[in-house]
Parts: sequence; structure tokens; C-alpha cells
Amino acid sequence: MLEDQLTEIVEQTDFVQEVLDVAESEFDHYYIGAGCITQSVWNYLCGREAGYGIGDIDIVYYDAHDHTGEREDWIEAVCNKKLEHAGYPIDVTNEARVHVWYEKKFGKKIPPYQSVEEAIDTWPATASAIGVKKTNGIYQIYAPYGLDDLFQLIVRPNKKMIPQHVYEKKVSKWKRLWPELKIQKW
Repeated sequence: MLEDQLTEIVEQTDFVQEVLDVAESEFDHYYIGAGCITQSVWNYLCGREAGYGIGDIDIVYYDAHDHTGEREDWIEAVCNKKLEHAGYPIDVTNEARVHVWYEKKFGKKIPPYQSVEEAIDTWPATASAIGVKKTNGIYQIYAPYGLDDLFQLIVRPNKKMIPQHVYEKKVSKWKRLWPELKIQKW
């Protein structure tokens, strides 16, 4: 039932529809995930405008053959060009190469992900560990921790990989924008 509600929200959010259409044309296996989807739901539930608080749109995919990042950069440029009118920067990440830069950015060495879903499993909060894609008009949702936290406005840490300070920084920003959120401490 919550999957149907999420699909309905996504269908009503024009800029998400545009991103899904472009992503479907560029990738075989991808998800739009994290903040864009989570915050679109929070905006709907809290009566805010669709784009409120959204800083960028994340598209994640998996290509084990591109560890240089050249194709990732090229696809990101293509997506940003096609979607420049949408008003949000598009951040494209090849989850197969996250281990290459993760330690430098977050101070922790990680093993390579084996799939895009494995990467989503490690995202900072259960409510934001969500990916949505559309293939031939059919929506697919990947939500390893379910959708209850998302729809109940609960932000719970996912300690699978992220450090405490990353979670706390994110929830501090989110709480300022959506004071209705029920933040669970680390």
C-alpha cells in the first residue's frame, strides 16, 4: 500500500517524472534515490511545494567496467544538459567505483559494492535508503528497510556504513527544513 502511495507522489512530481524519463533513456539499471525521493514524500506529507528543500537529484547506477569515472562524468554532463530547465543539479554516481573515493571523502575504507542495491543498503538513514526507477512505464521501488519510516516522518540512522557525524550533519539540515520529522539519535 505504501508503495502505491509513493508511486502516486512520484507521478505527481513533474521534475521527478522528467528525471525518470531521462534516466530510463541513459541507463539499463539505475535508481533515482535518496533526498529527491525522500524529500518529495516529506513535502507531500507536510503540505510543502514539491521542490522545497531539494538540493540536487541523485541518479545511481552500476557499471563494474568503468573505474576511471570518465563515463560517469560524461553521463552526468548529458543528464544535466537534458534537465537544465528542471532547476536542480543532477548528481550521477556509478556505485561500482564508490570505494575508489570514499575513504578520501569520509575517512573510512570500504570494499567495492557488488550492485547498486548493495550501495542503497548503506545510505545514511532508513527513510532515505530508497531508490525508484521506471522501466516501460512500470515503477520499481527498492527500499531495503521498508517505507514505514519514510511515511511516518521518522529519521532513523542506518549504521551499516556511515559515521555518526555524517548522519548528524544530515539530520540537522533536515530538521531545520522539516521540523515535523521525528529524529532518532545515533
